[in-house]
Amino acid sequence: MTSVNVSTTKNTVTVNEGDTTVVTVTTTGPQGPKGLDLDELSKVDGSIIYYDSTSAKFKADATTTKLTLVDGGNF
Repeated sequence: MTSVNVSTTKNTVTVNEGDTTVVTVTTTGPQGPKGLDLDELSKVDGSIIYYDSTSAKFKADATTTKLTLVDGGNF
């Protein structure tokens, strides 16, 4: 009789068997790489990527472009 007990709260695995047994234990992590959440639907020539805290996204649009950046400007 084969018996496998897995306890997720204690992270233990118990295997009771007479023959050699291979047990692989994995944990689920984040799915895929966490990259930039970029909203580029309104991008224009010269758009500069900036972070918009209201939408919690990085944006590239006509609001901030290389033409709107000036010395002492607010961007």
